[in-house]
Amino acid sequence: MDKTFDISYSFIFENNKSNQFNISLHEKDLSIIMERRDEPPPWAKLKENQCLNCTLKTAEMSHCPVAANLADVAAEFRDCFSYENVQVTVTTRERTYSRTTSLQEGLSSLIGIIMVTSGCPVMDKLKPMVRFHLPFATLQETVFRMVSMYLMAQYFRKMEGRLADWELKGLKKIYAEVGQVNRDFAKRLIVAANKDANVNALVNLDCFATMVPMTAEGMLSEIKGYFSAY
Repeated sequence: MDKTFDISYSFIFENNKSNQFNISLHEKDLSIIMERRDEPPPWAKLKENQCLNCTLKTAEMSHCPVAANLADVAAEFRDCFSYENVQVTVTTRERTYSRTTSLQEGLSSLIGIIMVTSGCPVMDKLKPMVRFHLPFATLQETVFRMVSMYLMAQYFRKMEGRLADWELKGLKKIYAEVGQVNRDFAKRLIVAANKDANVNALVNLDCFATMVPMTAEGMLSEIKGYFSAY
């Protein structure tokens, strides 16, 4: 049996209602392992609000892989407000993270994992960050992790004899594409929800997608001194 990397998300509401989601990823390529019990809902069909930059073909695939994998999460929180306070506990192989926060923030982190590991050609480029998942990350932490991941990808490209982008020119393009997916996918979640938790969790992700390329250069200048020993 293939090794897996597992992430558990637990949500406890102020009324003691609780939800737990266990995510298993193939260790080798970080693709998500899903056991679907029911047919995905109509809003998960690929042709429904398909992202403008989607390269998947309806003739080859009936459902959006991200939507199909998010269906259970979306259904669970469809009647929740984004501002509800929850105790979120995230458990991985190495450690446990816990924080009392808004449902929007906790759910944003969970949705991000599923979107990146479901086989979306656009979101795939962010997949390495999932193995080093940092729940509740600040913008600065996200920028550091993203730039580190991107430069490591360029190193692997260089080792394979391909062109490498050491000036981070491709980073803005990646996040522009990710932002397009976030905004278009929100249309699906609006259909799937009665209240705003799911949609605002995605809005939170999109804010990060917008801010990362805008702030990356300035943040790198700020932390340049950390690397003086090199």
